Amino acid sequence: MKQVLKILLLSSLFINLAAGFFGPIYAIFVEQIGGDLLTAGSSYALFSIAAGILIFLLSKWEDSIKHQEKLLVLGRFLAVIGFIGYLLIQTPVHLFIVQIIFGVSVAIVTPAFDSLYSKNLTKGKFASQWGMWESMVAIVTGIAAIIGGFVAQNYGFKILFVIMLIMSIIAFIISLFLIKKKKRK
Repeated sequence: MKQVLKILLLSSLFINLAAGFFGPIYAIFVEQIGGDLLTAGSSYALFSIAAGILIFLLSKWEDSIKHQEKLLVLGRFLAVIGFIGYLLIQTPVHLFIVQIIFGVSVAIVTPAFDSLYSKNLTKGKFASQWGMWESMVAIVTGIAAIIGGFVAQNYGFKILFVIMLIMSIIAFIISLFLIKKKKRK
């Protein structure tokens, strides 16, 4: 397996771990900041729609970019900003802003990640190497859900958000190796 794939997989592992901690308990947090189920649904909709529209627009532009590694790093950095934002949320409006930041982050990362990952697949191993990423995301998200619920229940959301922030910083740092690797070529 090529070094670029290893870096992408490891970075993805940590960012998906960070995001997975929160998934199943998201609505409980929304309620704690004064929101309700409609707030939870609306905030997730903002994230998803922002990501979807921007992925569509940015992917066309990213096709012409020579240094997609830098876009992936930028997207990971925005995710770090988003996770810092979770520590500062006090109202549903704050949550909406943070979810839009995450939407932009995902929109920048997704086309760059998919392109870099695809370009670095080993011929004849496309299915197994994409399968490695897909299975890793599913397993990590499942494990993270259990850990996130445990941490939030026993230590609170602030501690959970700090852990999520740390995981996102690790993902960002790992992604920097893509730029260093590119410079060595």
